[in-house]
Amino acid sequence: MIAVADIWSRAKRSEVMSRIRGVDTQPELALRRILTRSGLRYRVHPPTVPGKPDIAFPGSKLAVFVHGCFWHGCKDHYRAPKSNAHFWRDKVAQNRRRDLVKRADLARAGWTVLEFWEHEVEANPQLCAERIESTLRQLRTEA
Repeated sequence: MIAVADIWSRAKRSEVMSRIRGVDTQPELALRRILTRSGLRYRVHPPTVPGKPDIAFPGSKLAVFVHGCFWHGCKDHYRAPKSNAHFWRDKVAQNRRRDLVKRADLARAGWTVLEFWEHEVEANPQLCAERIESTLRQLRTEA
């Protein structure tokens, strides 16, 4: 991972980071708009589903996660900050471990999991939605 120098003061960086949303991110919203236009019914961050996926289809037991490239350590786009480097290394590692646990919990409960990187959804949300629809069709034929 490449460390990147910060261009803002600690106070400004703190302000910027505090405004980053954990739910209803732009990639999530873009994907949900397409799914809604396709007539699909889904749940958003359902508390009763293990790991509270970004999008869930409880009837088909399909869970969808949209991972932010920075927060989940995308191998293509993550660049480690130079300031507070130890904190960020641990934070991203913790997020990745939590992702593994969520996948395992969902698999044990009989769920299928799809994960998309932020950059995948931003580049082609339609393709991501088509993958979800295809997986749903497959799951429904297996039932």
